[in-house]
Amino acid sequence: MATSQHITPVLLCGGSGTRLWPLSRRSYPKQFSPLIGAESLFQASVRRLSGPDFAPPVVVTGNDFRFIVTQQLDEIGVSPAAVLLEPAPRNTAPAVLAALLHIVAGDPGAVVLIAPSDHVVGDIAAFRSAIAQASKAAEAGAIVTFGIRPDRPETGYGYLELGDDNGGGAITLNRFVEKPDRARAEAMLADGRYLWNAGLFLARADALIAGFETHAPALIDPVRLALDQATADLGFLRLAEGPWAGAADISIDYAVMEQSRDLRVVPFDGGWSDLGGWETVWRVMEPDAQGLAKSGPAHGIDCTNTLLRAEAPGQVLIGLGLEDMIAVAMPDAVLVAPMHRAQDLRAAVAHLKQNGASQAATFPKDHRPWGWFESLALGPRFQVKRIHVNPGASLSLQSHHHRAEHWVVVQGTARVTVDGETRLMSENSSIYIPLGVTHRLENPGKLPMVLIEVQTGGYLGEDDIVRYEDGYGRG
Repeated sequence: MATSQHITPVLLCGGSGTRLWPLSRRSYPKQFSPLIGAESLFQASVRRLSGPDFAPPVVVTGNDFRFIVTQQLDEIGVSPAAVLLEPAPRNTAPAVLAALLHIVAGDPGAVVLIAPSDHVVGDIAAFRSAIAQASKAAEAGAIVTFGIRPDRPETGYGYLELGDDNGGGAITLNRFVEKPDRARAEAMLADGRYLWNAGLFLARADALIAGFETHAPALIDPVRLALDQATADLGFLRLAEGPWAGAADISIDYAVMEQSRDLRVVPFDGGWSDLGGWETVWRVMEPDAQGLAKSGPAHGIDCTNTLLRAEAPGQVLIGLGLEDMIAVAMPDAVLVAPMHRAQDLRAAVAHLKQNGASQAATFPKDHRPWGWFESLALGPRFQVKRIHVNPGASLSLQSHHHRAEHWVVVQGTARVTVDGETRLMSENSSIYIPLGVTHRLENPGKLPMVLIEVQTGGYLGEDDIVRYEDGYGRG
């Protein structure tokens, strides 16, 4: 791929994570999970938009995901141009506009590619070729989107109706089409002029901003003020909460693209999916001749058109005689549903919320700036956790009002400070942290450090922490 200038990727990294529950949840949505392959969807998105033709990416995400984003970027060796933090989710239009205004402040002529961070692309070379094909029209001032050639009458995607092909690779877009019913989807597939809407947009940043000024002018002032009043925080750019609250909650499709009359489309058929539900994941996992797709310690016996996923190494999932079924097992939740009900998971998550189940939104692993922890056992007056601390990372200097802690190092080396005294602890060593005593845990090594923590006391909530020093700006 060769373009006349670098393209700046704008990666949108939010979402509530309900359509792929229980693997995806509000606290850890699907883009951060390795749904397909060893890397997360976010990491795979960054990789395919990296290289000599791309500038460093601008990522727009929420406050809760900021350290997950930077950790996953660091794992694949990518340094972002900026990570913008939304004070609250406001859909894609305000997020895109904030990124555009940030980019043009440093490069008025920048060409940008707006991209979700949770899609799968099979043929990376073909994808980059499509971007190169679109870049000529984008550099000339057009807004270019990408359409996926459909191979089935899909009702879960929006469509693009193609207009005239005037040569040059980018085809005129007649209109956007909402998600159709089955009959309409079959008619559009037979027609041949309709493509799936991939939600990708390539254009000069100033052309996109002009689109906002024309079609969504009410967004300009609150988003610009949120950016002007943004504060730098540990390498992030935190958009101002007050002005941001005045921005409409609206997608870029509704706010700008569907109102524009001069869009172009580049068709792409190199294997794409937005992984919008478990049935889509099943397709991308390439099921065997019987239609069985499985992941992790899962086994299927006499199963057809079935998805089996076991997400914890210590469990075993067995499917026996299943047909058109989904079974996904997590350490704290299990989903079993007919394949045709895959799009109804919002109702299931809403049911869990109404019943006060933490599994509706909270992931088993609680990710923190320094690493993560997970609860292994919980009972009256005790809890057992596994704590994973990244190389060079440190927890805050803290104490607890209601619990004592016992630590056993099982991997790596820990530097532990208790009541002002510091010591190094190697594997198989342990220490007791009395209630109320000031302490800190650090990983001074170059490999992850893992310890088992046993908490005892009358209250074991995460809010029983008094922080005295913290390298991550937490109170």
